[in-house]
Amino acid sequence: MRKISTAAGIALMVAACGGGEKAPEQAAEMAPAETAAAPMAGATHDVMMQLDGTTYHYVPSELTINVGDQVVFHNVSGGPHNVQFWTDSIPAGSADALSAGMPDQMSPLAGPLLVEPNATYTVTFTNTPAGDYKFFCLPHLAMKMVGKITVAQ
Repeated sequence: MRKISTAAGIALMVAACGGGEKAPEQAAEMAPAETAAAPMAGATHDVMMQLDGTTYHYVPSELTINVGDQVVFHNVSGGPHNVQFWTDSIPAGSADALSAGMPDQMSPLAGPLLVEPNATYTVTFTNTPAGDYKFFCLPHLAMKMVGKITVAQ
């Protein structure tokens, strides 16, 4: 019985995978999609959100990146933390592109609160215009927890 079910399973997998040869016209139609190069991913940068003594801050608080890069914010200590961009302190016309790279926003251009230690939040700068993107931690803005990401050309 075991041999029969194994053989049946293999036959099912071969059938599901297509099994046979593709006609030349089908192969030609599929070739561009199968050989297309995947877009290159940008670099990943880490920013720590932490409390040192009585000082809340991002480390580093200023960072220069390229279009397509991503920044991973880490809740190291003193949370909850988040990253929120000032709408009047980012390049003109960049809000939509920046927002597209910010999943799970709690309000426009505001990442969620990271409550758990070692939690992370990633912002991707795909198609964002070059310029300065100033940000802050909403719970610790009064303590001057601010930063700046410069997107280079």
